[in-house]
Formats: sequence, C-alpha cells, structure tokens
Amino acid sequence: MDVDLARTFLTITETANFGKAAKALNVTQSTVSARIKTLEELLGQPLFLRSKTGTTLTTAGAKFKSSAETMIRVWEQARQQVGIPSDFQSMISIGGEMTLWDQLLMKWIPWMRSSLPDVAIRAEVMQADSLMQRLAEGSVDIGVLYLPSHRSGLEVEILLDEELVMVSTSTGTATPGHRSYVFVDWGTAFRLDHDNAFPNADTPALTVTPSHFGLNYILENGGAGYFPRRLTERAVSEGRLHQVPDTPQFHHRVHMIYDSDRKDERFNTALQGLRFVAAREGEH
Repeated sequence: MDVDLARTFLTITETANFGKAAKALNVTQSTVSARIKTLEELLGQPLFLRSKTGTTLTTAGAKFKSSAETMIRVWEQARQQVGIPSDFQSMISIGGEMTLWDQLLMKWIPWMRSSLPDVAIRAEVMQADSLMQRLAEGSVDIGVLYLPSHRSGLEVEILLDEELVMVSTSTGTATPGHRSYVFVDWGTAFRLDHDNAFPNADTPALTVTPSHFGLNYILENGGAGYFPRRLTERAVSEGRLHQVPDTPQFHHRVHMIYDSDRKDERFNTALQGLRFVAAREGEH
C-alpha cells in the first residue's frame, strides 16, 4: 500500500476535514478525495462519514487507524535508518517541549554522546500536539512532554514529578494580576491549572517562554512567578527569593513517550539515559 494513502487518512482523522487535510498535506482537495477513494477500494470498506459539521470515522475507519499509524511509523523508521551516515550504527530522534530542554534534554544529549558514540542524534523543540503526531507517525522516536495523549503503539512513562511553587523577590503582594507578576508558560497543563486557580486574574504584564528566561528576569529585575521548587531552593536559602505564602502549588508530571514495540539495545540504553537524568534532577 502507498504510504501516502495512510498518511492522508491519518491527517483527515486529525483535522476532521478533507479541505484542512489537503492544506496540511500541501495538495489539492481532489487529490485527498482520490487517495481516500483508492484506500477504501483497497480495503473494501468506507472509512469516513461526511457531514456539514465535519468528517468522522466509520467503524472500519476506527479499526484501520492503528494499522495506519503502525505503517507510517515503520516506514519513517526505515527511512531514517537507511539515511544514517556510515560512521554511525543507528539514529535516534527526540523531541521535547521548550520548557523541558534545560531541565532534561540538554543533559541527556551529552550523556548519549558519551555512552553511545556510534548513535546519531536528531533533537527538536516541538509543541505537544505536533510532537504526539510525529511520534505516532514514527518520524520522532522519543518525546518528552507534560501532557501526552495516548496513541496506539506508544508507551507513556512518567519521568519526573514537578512541584511548581510561586516565588517572589519581595515579601509583599505578588499574585497574578499584580504588575510584578511574570507568567512563566510551563505548557498546556500548567495553563489549565493556573486559570482554574486564578480565574479572575488580569492578563499578565509579562509572559515568558522559555522558563529559564523567566527566573533570570525575576532575579535581575524583581517580580514573582511559578517555578519548580528544586530550581528555587538555593535562591530561597540565600534570601534572594521568597516563597509566596497561601498560594496554590501545582504538581506536573513529565512524561516520556516512545514506540512500545522497539526493543533494540541502543534504543533501550537511550531510554535508560533519560530515566537516569530525570532521577538525578528529581534528587536536587
């Protein structure tokens, strides 16, 4: 089966619209329709139901979805392996949300280069939705993010449990809505928890991503914001920061996502390296 047929099918399931799928794939809508017609003829079953509100999967389409994801994942992995330079035995691609790079991935990469010098690494910063899609397709081998969605063929593992606390350079008022408050964007899960905890807060005067910029800004210019407790402990002990009393604390888990069927030794070592780095971070 043509891999483009499976990729087109999956893009429609994500967008729930033939026109949006065509735009995402950079082809015409008639091409998308023709591919799905060919796919339905090959399978002998209709895959989508169309209506004015969008496109939904038929029973046959829902059953085919996991097979299509597996097909794309195997193809992408094969394509990557064929393109590996002769100096390396294999390649591992990893993606992570911006706020997790300083914390985990920038420490994992040197560990990998030392432990597995014959493995080429491709590392990318991605938004959670895009990362999950790339994992499902197989064009990314390992994902690190806060709020994963569960996909067929992918294993979700907890790496680290973060405790986010509000700290301030002063002992005065510094809650959301105050001009000194800096909203540090820790991702979708944090934004949801923050909005629920502070439903009436005004739009912050300053929003910062990535997170380490926020901490540096506050220490140099004054202000308050949410940060992992472990990152603020030293500054708190030195009196440069103060934990803001009577404010909610948020617990956010960092997850590692990978192909549950992949068993090769180097890949397992790469996963173990992330577990090791996360365990060391959790001890700080």
